[in-house]
Amino acid sequence: MDSEDNSPFGYDAFRRTCPSHTVLEMLASKWVYLVVCALRKGRLRNGELARKLEGITPKMLTQTLRVLERDGLVRREIFPVIPPRVEYELTELGQNLAGLLTQIRAWAEQHAPDIKDARAKAIAVNAGEWAA
Repeated sequence: MDSEDNSPFGYDAFRRTCPSHTVLEMLASKWVYLVVCALRKGRLRNGELARKLEGITPKMLTQTLRVLERDGLVRREIFPVIPPRVEYELTELGQNLAGLLTQIRAWAEQHAPDIKDARAKAIAVNAGEWAA
């Protein structure tokens, strides 16, 4: 490996057994990404998150929130009222991550037309190859 690939933290995400590798696996989930971004501006209840995240199933939302809580990115607070009220918010670590993910989201939104055009061109080229 090049010296620029060496992490100053002593971890190597390219190694399957490295703890940072499993962190990257967790971050690769689109739902993890979207939940963290949704919570960036403050606390939300489960239903508020579900409405904000179009297409997420209740099961996937619950699983994602559990993963984020387990990994110290999200804090869950249960209020002793009837019916029970549960709110989720980012921890300091989660807020730190949200800043990075917001930059990636901005890049994705800015370059979505470019990617869409590239995909259309690739489909057209492949269609021509299949017809030949």
